[in-house]
Amino acid sequence: MAARIEHLVTSGTFSLDGGTWDVDNNVWIVGDDSEAVVIDAAHDADAIAEALGDRRLVAIICTHAHNDHIDAAPALAARTGAPILLQADDLPLWKQTHPNRLPDGELADGQRLSVAGTELTVLHTPGHAPGAVCLYAPQLGTVFTGDTLFQGGPGATGRSFSHFPTIIDSIRDRLLTLPPETEVRTGHGDSTTIGAEAPHLKEWIDRGH
Repeated sequence: MAARIEHLVTSGTFSLDGGTWDVDNNVWIVGDDSEAVVIDAAHDADAIAEALGDRRLVAIICTHAHNDHIDAAPALAARTGAPILLQADDLPLWKQTHPNRLPDGELADGQRLSVAGTELTVLHTPGHAPGAVCLYAPQLGTVFTGDTLFQGGPGATGRSFSHFPTIIDSIRDRLLTLPPETEVRTGHGDSTTIGAEAPHLKEWIDRGH
């Protein structure tokens, strides 16, 4: 059976630099009837576990370590035995949320993760956070972009650990080079496509300066 993509929205808060905001997060489950991975275990381990059912959880993949994307990861890992995977440059952010529980493994640029016969390729896309990654699944015609690319432009770069020129480089060099029909499944809000976003790169750069 081919892998499929399931989508869950969970609600909680995002906190950084002394501020806290209410947020809704996209949680993505990729797999088949027997095994799956979770991309961004946000806010509600119970809801994610319920969506997984009795499938084996292969990994909990973090697109970055802002608290709203990782707050439920340790609880989900404890319930399922799945390893938590994070790009190492985001460890300082991770430790702000989970000082006593490190991730179980590191994500590296170009690494391939396999689930239900489908490969997810890790693309290191810093800018929104130093260790931000996207996960490209060509067989599914999809890239999971976390908070790097949204419908309407780049993720926010106004807070600690973020950098606007870096996120622009990541989007231009790593994402806009993907096939235009590739669906962009984001960390918050609606999906889009590479082709819908690519024409707006210059606008984003002009707006960001």
